[in-house]
Amino acid sequence: MSLNSLKVPKGATKVRKRVGRGQGSGLGKTAGRGAKGQKARTGNMRFAGFEGGQMPLQRRLPKFGFKNVFRRVYAEVQVGDLEGLTGVVDEKALKAARLVHGRFDGVVVLGSGELTSKVTVKVERVTAGARAIIEKAGGSVELVPAPVTKHEKAKAAKRAASVKA
Repeated sequence: MSLNSLKVPKGATKVRKRVGRGQGSGLGKTAGRGAKGQKARTGNMRFAGFEGGQMPLQRRLPKFGFKNVFRRVYAEVQVGDLEGLTGVVDEKALKAARLVHGRFDGVVVLGSGELTSKVTVKVERVTAGARAIIEKAGGSVELVPAPVTKHEKAKAAKRAASVKA
């Protein structure tokens, strides 16, 4: 079987209605819209959620929720997951080991599990329990500063200016 021998199943395609093409076509004059009324007009109010002038459901219900644009999402890694890794464990090493994936602003190491190998952990956050387990195994923890956003830079500049004044 090849691409040029493939055929569309019978009834899968429909011929488009060509409205407003004269009386003989069967869809001339009013073009299937009937006579007069709001739905017969061009640019009528048929948008999603329109309820004929009644207050729409999306406006009757109360507003809820909040999305914080400054929120930071951290990828979580347990100390026990670091067991097979050696040397410096940073974001790149964790991605290579497939311990973290997706979009995130940093990595946080949580203190669940045991660690016997000596590793140097370079991440944005480490819990106190995780730090204790890593240092007990002979490793060390280096905190990497989180990336600074434009908003945070402006805030820091404003704070510095108010301290000077």
